[in-house]
Amino acid sequence: MAEMHLLSAVSLRDALAAGELSARDTATCFLSRIAARNHVLGAFVTVTAEQALLDAGAADALHARLRREGRMAELPPLHGMPLGFKDLTDVAGVVTTHGSAALDHKPAPADGALASALKSAGAISLGKTQVPEFGLTAYSENRIAPPSRNPHSPGRSSGGSSGGSAAAVAAGFLPFAPGSDGGGSIRIPAAACGILGLKPGRGLVPAGESPGDAARLVVAGPLARNAADAALMLDALVPPESRPDGGYLAGAGKAPPRLRIGVSLDSPWSGVFPFETEPEVLDSLNRGIALLEEAGHTVGGADIRYDNRYPDAFTTAWTAGVGSARILPQREALLTPLTRTFRKRAQQRSPRKVAEAVGFLRQFSQDTVAQYAQWDVILTPALAQTARPLGWFSGSGNRWEADPDEDYRRQCEFAPWSSMVNVCGLPAVSIPLPPVEGGLPTGIQLIGQAGSELLLLQLAAQFERLRGTEIQPL
Repeated sequence: MAEMHLLSAVSLRDALAAGELSARDTATCFLSRIAARNHVLGAFVTVTAEQALLDAGAADALHARLRREGRMAELPPLHGMPLGFKDLTDVAGVVTTHGSAALDHKPAPADGALASALKSAGAISLGKTQVPEFGLTAYSENRIAPPSRNPHSPGRSSGGSSGGSAAAVAAGFLPFAPGSDGGGSIRIPAAACGILGLKPGRGLVPAGESPGDAARLVVAGPLARNAADAALMLDALVPPESRPDGGYLAGAGKAPPRLRIGVSLDSPWSGVFPFETEPEVLDSLNRGIALLEEAGHTVGGADIRYDNRYPDAFTTAWTAGVGSARILPQREALLTPLTRTFRKRAQQRSPRKVAEAVGFLRQFSQDTVAQYAQWDVILTPALAQTARPLGWFSGSGNRWEADPDEDYRRQCEFAPWSSMVNVCGLPAVSIPLPPVEGGLPTGIQLIGQAGSELLLLQLAAQFERLRGTEIQPL
């Protein structure tokens, strides 16, 4: 058998279910990799090795009992699978920092919905992964722990806000990981780290929803090295009654029908923040188009028109929650400049202003979905630039020198095709393309129609077969 960390999540799941590997040995393997390299990459903020080994021992005891009693059909679907949770997600007994030095760091009294769902499916938590403060940014750097670094180039960012989780998957610290996405937070780090990231459509994964999210932007989804592994996690996240017949994993390997795919470089941010797309990104897009045409799909230009009021409305809705976060006045200075600025502006806005922004976004969603519907799938680059150097957004040396508005502008120019998908509530997948001649990874984004998560996974799997190279841990 291949080294454990080289196995796909599906292969590892199968070996654990068959008893060829024990949950304890599996947890020990991945914990050893974290111990050896996390000081370089900063993917994990907290490692819960002792609890993980206890949980793994209990999983092995359950496996032995079910086998002895002839009840193996009752084995949980993610039995013994190691995971890490973003440090925005409560895990019982573990501190949730939210990436902020301004909060009291106390152990969570109970599992949050996402951790509860995946633990109930048999997964073993190895700890908490690095995030930006309150998950607000496209890079995972904060004031409480070392930044999350890109395994392809440790001097560069792994993206955000699921940056620690993406780095952990790319580095082989985890076989796959859950992320959450309110404006690109799964797809951005997936593209930066050269792995796959799937943002499900609104409402499909109940465990990803947030009561403070007025515009319903946030959804949980998988970060993985291939489509089948992402499908395995999606089966665990989606309630049985909402899954397609046979489940996502069973259907992901089937060939998709021939589709009309519209290519667009249009962005709702370009009117406020004009941006340039790097040559490496355009080359990646052209490689993606060629592979999709080779698969028999019709690929052509799509002219998408966006309302120029979008940036202000999205920013208002996206940052509304940080204004109500419970932070003692004497600890406000511990916030990063960007968070502090967003918080001050959010507190100065009236509830009516937020309601108007949410109302506009609803209309924007209707208009944009109607335009996308002219095509089966919309294709964009995943990012306009390759992974940025550490400190590039916020200020050199992690000293938070940059003007907050400049920081935000750079983020919007880096990831101009992400947030409108959340506003529209549509599913989207970021598919990696291997680096060319020692460069950095790039990716393409496929945006599907409502309910097309399985189709996107099928397209990703088809793309992987034609690409011909497997994504291996670094």
